[in-house]
Amino acid sequence: MKTPQPTAGRTRRPPALAERLFRISERGSSIRTELLAGLSMFLASAYTIVVVPSMLADAGVPRGAATTALIIVAIVATFAMGLFANLPLVLAPGLGGVALVAYTLVQGEGVPFGVAMGIVFWSGVVFLILTVLGIRNLVTRIMPTNVRLAIGSGIGLYIAFIGFRSTGLVVGDGDSLVLGDLAAPGALLALAGIVLLVALQARKVPGAFVIVILAITVVGIPLGVTELPGSYLAAPASPGPLVFDIDVVGALAPQYFPYLFAFFAAEFFSATGVVLTVTDKIREATGGKAVDLKRPFLVDSAAITGGSLIGAPSVTTYLESTAGTGSGGRTGLTSWTTAGLFAVVLAFIPVAGMIPSAATAPVLIVIGLTMLTGFRKVDTSDLTEAIPAALLVACTLLWGNFGTGIATGLLSYVLIKAVTGKFKDIHPGMWVLTPFLVYFFYAAAH
Repeated sequence: MKTPQPTAGRTRRPPALAERLFRISERGSSIRTELLAGLSMFLASAYTIVVVPSMLADAGVPRGAATTALIIVAIVATFAMGLFANLPLVLAPGLGGVALVAYTLVQGEGVPFGVAMGIVFWSGVVFLILTVLGIRNLVTRIMPTNVRLAIGSGIGLYIAFIGFRSTGLVVGDGDSLVLGDLAAPGALLALAGIVLLVALQARKVPGAFVIVILAITVVGIPLGVTELPGSYLAAPASPGPLVFDIDVVGALAPQYFPYLFAFFAAEFFSATGVVLTVTDKIREATGGKAVDLKRPFLVDSAAITGGSLIGAPSVTTYLESTAGTGSGGRTGLTSWTTAGLFAVVLAFIPVAGMIPSAATAPVLIVIGLTMLTGFRKVDTSDLTEAIPAALLVACTLLWGNFGTGIATGLLSYVLIKAVTGKFKDIHPGMWVLTPFLVYFFYAAAH
């Protein structure tokens, strides 16, 4: 009788269906890793369930309807990204676009909410057309190599800054930033979370992000950092008041064109930056195997248009997707896990709202600082290459918008190369893109 062979140490292959859908083994991952990565990505992005509806409520939008609309869009768009693009990305209304709708258009300019949604709708249509025609993918190919390498670092620094700011580790003081109150319970928990997270990652503990977020949330209860909801179950409010509350004709008035371009440019560069950062991680894990960029671009383009129809403005690929790749997520199963957790939240909306910023800040800070290591690949021996890359990183932080940071890096590259006479280094496509970049800054200044 044959002696059974030991199974310890063997790598268990994912079920056939999961393998066909997501190619998990091909990307050097496992179902357990993908599920944990999806949970990390959800926890890192869960704040949007509270923050975005609150911003829209300031503009007179019903908070309950906005919350339900946001969750529905996050579920559908994130699920579609996993299915169609097989990438670990989470989508939801972006804070920058929501701020433009709520505070600039509706409150500042008195633009009706339906017209604002119409502007978002048309920005998504333009986005979708450029994606179908392959122009968006072309833009990513004509990007200067060193500028593209700096995108991850720029996003990383911005992510870390969001983490520091959200928990009061840094605060505004007039025109500058100063050290926050480190004795405050939230700040102390965030600092402890950073140390714990680094220690767990150094020891290669699986699910480190999830452990830290859950631990701080629980410890924060007696310290008053985590606020317990009055009820843990609640039926979602109807999104009915926002569904098709959109004026696509009125949005085409000439005076709204600068806003249309502002939405488009911000969405273009920010979403493109996140997608490139995540796909670069996957390429590293698969030995440089190419990832089809057109598929994720199609999904987030369609999500912008679809989201505007139900009152969820400016849907974009979230920075917090890096929490998924940082936890080892490499396939669309990570996205499906995140989408499934958003679906669960529909019944437990109060629970999602109890995760404090002190719990998510360590994840953002550690992931962001880790991403800064990518700048070492930039050619710093040539100032005409190094300065545009450095400007991208610096302006992302100083202006608080990584879309603007990427635009700065691209435009400064063309200008610096032209002034120094290095015209051969400039891809012909960059000359086509330059007028749009100039107009982007003109529209932003006005």
